[in-house]
Amino acid sequence: MIATAVKVTGLERSMGAFHLDSIDFELPTGLVMGFVGPNGSGKTTTIKAILGMLAPDAGTVELFDGTTPGTARIKERIGVVLDLPFVSPDWRVESLTRRVGGFYSNWDDTLFRELLARFAIDASARVETLSRGEGVKLSLAMALAHHPEMLILDEPTSGLDPVSRADLVDILREYMVDPDHSILFSTHITSDLDSLADLLLVIDDGRIAYSGSIDGLHEEFAMVHGTEQLTPAARDSVLGLRRTGARFDGLIRAGATPLFGPTTIIDPASTDDVIVHLARSGTTQQENRS
Repeated sequence: MIATAVKVTGLERSMGAFHLDSIDFELPTGLVMGFVGPNGSGKTTTIKAILGMLAPDAGTVELFDGTTPGTARIKERIGVVLDLPFVSPDWRVESLTRRVGGFYSNWDDTLFRELLARFAIDASARVETLSRGEGVKLSLAMALAHHPEMLILDEPTSGLDPVSRADLVDILREYMVDPDHSILFSTHITSDLDSLADLLLVIDDGRIAYSGSIDGLHEEFAMVHGTEQLTPAARDSVLGLRRTGARFDGLIRAGATPLFGPTTIIDPASTDDVIVHLARSGTTQQENRS
């Protein structure tokens, strides 16, 4: 039986006008799951529920084959990286071992300092003086320093330059050499996922639009472009249909290709294509099965 790092079942949460609607997914141990969707789609709300930072209105979250989020033991097994450091801005970096490390029985000060050196972060600097990229790297150093079994990353590469993003992805690859490690990686930058993720979870307006493998996503979907008159069946098969004058384009499932004529161009769909057009179409996982 394959171990599970995260299992979310029927998760619901209302926050004002927004509603997270019956979210279901599972991240097996040893894999990387990319978590993507437009701003305000529910990614951060889902992550907060997984971390025990908010209580769901309905549904359950299980970590490491059945453990409830929020306990001290679970916090030791998870490393969290947000888009900004969660520590006080006036603290010096070198003080974090004393101020943060004491909360973790497995805190490794040697590893923490090695990571600071690798990231070229001045240990004597105050957190508030760090650049955005340095702040993300500091968060990653703190997350890794207590040897977690799983990393949960919420938009860590947003706003980073390409070199910093590449450095971060390289470190995540090194982390995943251990088959007992897992990553849930929320991001808008899908190129980071194409070379790292095994699974992809697409969320839009509080609902799952796709859940499956990265390879399966590219096998299941294609992009269509053309100027021909579409039959009703062909038109209904296009997700996120867009027209510009006589020209149309959109996303289709690979099985729908026979519905289109010989002048229609059918190309492979990128991860970005799928995310954009699923969001435009409002198609949910329950409606289209993935």
